[in-house]
Amino acid sequence: MLDVLLTASVSFIITFLAIPVILQVAEQKKLYDIPDERKVHTRPVASLGGVGIFGGFLLASLLSIQGYLNPEFQYFFAAAVVIFFLGLKDDLMILSATKKFIGQIIAASILIHLGGIRLDSMFGLFGFGEVTEGFGLALSYLTIIVVINSFNLIDGVDGLASSLGILTMLVFGAYFFAVDQQAYALLSFSMAGSLVAFLIFNHHPAKIFMGDSGSLMIGLVNAILVIKFINVANAHDVAIPIPSAVAVGFGILIVPLLDTLRVFSIRIFNGRSPFTPDRNHVHHLLLDRGLGHAAVTFTCVGINIGFILLAWFGRSLGPNYLLLIMLSLSFTGFGILYYRKPRRTMVIAKRVNGATELKTASKVVTLTKEAQAADNN
Repeated sequence: MLDVLLTASVSFIITFLAIPVILQVAEQKKLYDIPDERKVHTRPVASLGGVGIFGGFLLASLLSIQGYLNPEFQYFFAAAVVIFFLGLKDDLMILSATKKFIGQIIAASILIHLGGIRLDSMFGLFGFGEVTEGFGLALSYLTIIVVINSFNLIDGVDGLASSLGILTMLVFGAYFFAVDQQAYALLSFSMAGSLVAFLIFNHHPAKIFMGDSGSLMIGLVNAILVIKFINVANAHDVAIPIPSAVAVGFGILIVPLLDTLRVFSIRIFNGRSPFTPDRNHVHHLLLDRGLGHAAVTFTCVGINIGFILLAWFGRSLGPNYLLLIMLSLSFTGFGILYYRKPRRTMVIAKRVNGATELKTASKVVTLTKEAQAADNN
């Protein structure tokens, strides 16, 4: 327990001290994320919070996790570095969906082929047990890619992605601590500590955004933890076996995961790339119904907690029945959101000279003195 507390404290302190420095650099260099017609913020905000999250998480993990006892973690950190720099470049200069996808495939391949993070069984889901090697590899890649993108896509409201990340890290960390998987518990709580520190600066109105470097990192760590959770919870010699671990793992990540699968399906059905941005995410639907940033965050976190409790107490039902119940409740909720008419809103955007042209080349825009003065007026 002391190791867990120390790890969370170290990651918290490093991130808490790093964020003000990042804000100062962003202010000096005038590096901001400029709002557009799809985004919900109305003023330029620095979007490099992922740098502070990554720094606190990585340093705390390296100090606490014993690499010689857990050799697979060197590959976890290698994949994390790939994802971090992929996200950082996307924060500074817009990357195409193809390049982002290739980078995610590289990180997933490191986890699967070198780190041993893979699914070789469906553990009773849809009646399947052990699967072939090819199907297992495809399932592992799909799981990792979807989970990575789920936190990237849910990061659209102040405090939402970080709050959901804290929740999932605490749940996975508590389980791994209970079953004596110390290294994975430390990995979970180191990320949780960094996210708590970041949330201090990210609650509405946010002083800083985590950007893709932060949201993709949360997704990567969750991908590692959920696959490890499914494999460990189904082991015969584990202290706390969970018969419906696949459905329970889905329940832990249900808000970002189901929203991503839903949005991807709608885009593909409409003949568009699944990575095409739009305003069809659950947080957009809630905002359009009149909720504020804080209310959207509390609503999504509360719903996620409810599904975690449902998954835990319903684990004896089996993965198929439990998953069916969760999906039925989820799509009923989405149906209610679509049925309720959104409020009419008027958005007044301040035009900044040169912002439109700069936006086509960069997500983080350097504001001129004239542009900054125009924004302050």
